[in-house]
Amino acid sequence: MLRFLLKRKIIVGLFITLIFGLGFYGVTNLDKELFPSVTFNQTLIVIETEEMPAEDVEQFVTIPVEQVLENTKGVDSYESTTSTNDTFFIVDLENDNSNAVSKEIENEINGLTNELYGVKNVTVMQASTQGQYEFFMDISGGTLKEMSDFASDIVKPRLEALKEVNEVAISGLEEKEITITLKPKQLETYEITQEDIISAIEQSNTNTSIGSFKREEGDPSLRWNTKFNNINDIKAIQIQTNEGMKKLLDFANVKEETSEQTNVAWKNGNPEFLLLQIGRSNGFTQIDMAEAIRAEVEKIEQEHDNHLQIEEIAAQADYVTSAIDGVTSNILIGGIIAVIVLLLFLRSFRATFIIGLSIPASVLLAVITMTFLDYSFNLLSLVGLGLGIGMLVDASIVVLESIFKKKEEGYSNVEAVISGTKEVVGAVISSMLTTIVVFVPIVLLDDEIGKMMIVLTVVIAVTLISSVIVAFTLIPVLSENFLKARPKKVGKLNLIGKYGRIIEWLTKKKRRRLGVLTLFILLFFSSFLLLAKIPMTLMPDILNRYAEVIVELEPGVSTDDRAEIALKMNEVLEEIPDVDNNVILDNTGAFIALINMTPEEEKTMDQDKINEQILDKFQALESDFPVKSVGAAMDGTINPPIGLRVSGENITTLQTIAEDVKEELEKLESIKSVMVQNGESAEEVLIELNESNMNEDNISAPHLYMNILEKFTDTPVGEMVVNGNSVPILVKNDQNIHEKQDLLDNKIMTVDGEKKLSNYISLKEASSQLQIDRSNGKRYISITADMEGQDLGAVNREINKIIQVLDIDRGYTVELTGDLEEQQKAAQDLVIIFAISLFLVFVVMAIQFNSLKHPIIILFIIPLTITGVLIGLFISQKELNIMSGIGVIMLIGIVLNNGILLIDRVRQLRNNGLDVNEAMVNAAQERIRPIFMTTLTTVGGMLPLALATGTSSDYQSPLAVVIISGLLFSTFITLILIPAVYLLFEDIGNGMKRIFRRKKSVVQVTARSEAQ
Repeated sequence: MLRFLLKRKIIVGLFITLIFGLGFYGVTNLDKELFPSVTFNQTLIVIETEEMPAEDVEQFVTIPVEQVLENTKGVDSYESTTSTNDTFFIVDLENDNSNAVSKEIENEINGLTNELYGVKNVTVMQASTQGQYEFFMDISGGTLKEMSDFASDIVKPRLEALKEVNEVAISGLEEKEITITLKPKQLETYEITQEDIISAIEQSNTNTSIGSFKREEGDPSLRWNTKFNNINDIKAIQIQTNEGMKKLLDFANVKEETSEQTNVAWKNGNPEFLLLQIGRSNGFTQIDMAEAIRAEVEKIEQEHDNHLQIEEIAAQADYVTSAIDGVTSNILIGGIIAVIVLLLFLRSFRATFIIGLSIPASVLLAVITMTFLDYSFNLLSLVGLGLGIGMLVDASIVVLESIFKKKEEGYSNVEAVISGTKEVVGAVISSMLTTIVVFVPIVLLDDEIGKMMIVLTVVIAVTLISSVIVAFTLIPVLSENFLKARPKKVGKLNLIGKYGRIIEWLTKKKRRRLGVLTLFILLFFSSFLLLAKIPMTLMPDILNRYAEVIVELEPGVSTDDRAEIALKMNEVLEEIPDVDNNVILDNTGAFIALINMTPEEEKTMDQDKINEQILDKFQALESDFPVKSVGAAMDGTINPPIGLRVSGENITTLQTIAEDVKEELEKLESIKSVMVQNGESAEEVLIELNESNMNEDNISAPHLYMNILEKFTDTPVGEMVVNGNSVPILVKNDQNIHEKQDLLDNKIMTVDGEKKLSNYISLKEASSQLQIDRSNGKRYISITADMEGQDLGAVNREINKIIQVLDIDRGYTVELTGDLEEQQKAAQDLVIIFAISLFLVFVVMAIQFNSLKHPIIILFIIPLTITGVLIGLFISQKELNIMSGIGVIMLIGIVLNNGILLIDRVRQLRNNGLDVNEAMVNAAQERIRPIFMTTLTTVGGMLPLALATGTSSDYQSPLAVVIISGLLFSTFITLILIPAVYLLFEDIGNGMKRIFRRKKSVVQVTARSEAQ
């Protein structure tokens, strides 16, 4: 193949031209987003019910839905939170065919809820990384009417007309309503009931077809239209009474009012603004939408020069751009560092140019593949490209260095290319395969994390394959005539010569080899002492001078209390340095705080410190306000650092166990703010019916219920369309019932005249649960806590000790949840992945070498690489998390490359007739230069990622630190330990041969003696 390409270089030239053309097209056309678009194996179910207590919702709705989920194939587990008037399910699905399972669940639930009591609305959706809204703005500076008209009539329709925008939701609009407040005394005078008034209003507000005239031309229909056009139409409604027809105004006051506003958001503590939440259309990126919105808003402001202000609150696109720009610049800097390293080693501009050309060629080939895979430029895919920058030149360096060496030895141009490439082809392909196969087990990671990480690993694999294709096409073709090499100088004592002396020293005596191995083993075990001093977490933060925090409230918090909490949250944020502005959204059961910080160039404090202060100060509100929990928001969920779950049937037993666990946790110095979420209850007044009196006066329970209901609620009786806007019409009862006795003294019409309600009902105080948590059909109580002064790993070990010694009843369990559970599961997954990866690379090397001995020798590098990783994380104090764990798995493939390169050359030299010691010394001297070059280019390429700060640095930095420290240490191991272990295996083999020879000689001597 090489000879063919060398004769027809135009093929390679056209191939590279095509790569550059298609690659640049892909760069400009690939979508850009913060995270890859991933649909998770999880379904969310929200069921809203009529007014009923949580226990009834649990019995009539939650448990029947659980039975459906239990019988649905493909459902792994499920959890539910049942509250007054609703229930919420999180359903985890099995990996196989999760989309179809989610659809089946949707169909089953929709079919079931038609049969369930009290169900009003059902929402079933599959969880994904895509949020409903990704651009937030506000309108302020005017009266509520001015802002509402401007937002509804101009801004919303203009933005929704953009093809990039799917939906614009406006919160806080002024809303009109027609209120009909009845006069009880007038109703009594004319013997009119509220039902009579409602019926008359509904019949008057009618627009319907009555019939048609069949014999008329065109069969015209006969229409009755008495729809209300204005408030006067309502006032003029005629009501039939015992004294003839009367107007509605005789029985009620009719007014058009602005509906009572419930604050939905506060901007820097001020609720006087409108919030616009904007979602994008399919096929467009967040950046596309942001650019279109900003351009359109600029036009609106120019066309409507009023005192109203339109300001941005947060745009997901800005964080996408910032993250992508940061990673892209790190990739470019890494590529420049890699080229500089090559220039220093090769001391040849021509050789450096050849390798430098392979970098963009490999990257663009990877981009082309990403285009076909329908991937996007996102945080993970760009980190994958950044990590690949250092590694993608490895194959090119090995091939070029081998050709360069042959030219130094005097080979002709063609033979140098053929011989040099053939010499390393096996090692290069084997190295690539070992690096790629380590990623295969990544699919075993937790569904949510695994689906995200698969993008990272696929991009790295694609980059490496691209680099090998370029290494075996572009590098040989350019090296034939363009690469120049001077004859090799013999006898010069340099680094290579000194290293050869060390290997010679190892070959002399067995105890030296054993000493080296023992030293490394001691170093390996002692390095685990550093583990306790390395910070641990599950997933890294995205530091982008923006934060989202969820403050979950206790059930049943009043409107006034919610406003007070929101204002207090704003006060807290104003006290924290570098917090620029904030918007607090009221999301029914919780507040979501959108917090913008001062730009990076103006900061006085790092964001992780600001985040810590925000969480600490918000958590301090729990002592004075009905705040349930506080956590950083990611996709709308709260994940407490420490969480435990007590599961079982009896709520009293659950509460007892939970309090015992709480006591034990509070004894730990590293744990604070321990809270038991034991299902809050609320005081209620229960209506008890006097059925004997009801039967005596012929009063039915439904009639009594409607009569009482009317006294406490506004009854909707239709709507009126004014200027294209729908205005609801409500009937109110002008009665003040603020105490229990007020209700009992109220009168109801019977056949014997009016009688007090106390004749038919009595009131009894009771309590009911406001929230019931269930998991896989069992009730549970949650325990949450925060920590300080220690990392998750240390706290995890302490809490596990507590759980193990707990004395709990049979049928009840205590288990970890929150970040602790996720960290444990992730750690277990990573260990399994690590073991499978080791096995896969062993298989690849065994096939490559056709030997079990050589792969075992090379695998000696792996455990000792961990030492380098721990040292690197300890010195840098970077977190051990999912990203750094992925880095450890990547190292398996990367660090083996040097060992493969060395052992492969030893094997070639021994096949050429050299003894083991001479072959080892020569191979070590020949391979030290490419090993150093590949190591330093990889380290140089990843150095900007390791030193990165700001946006997305916590995703890049730990992973890069792991690879850099592990690779540098493993290179040292490869150059010293691998020769020592290889020679020790030879010693063992020679010893075994001597034993078998001795046994054979003894057998032969014995046989001769017996024969004599």
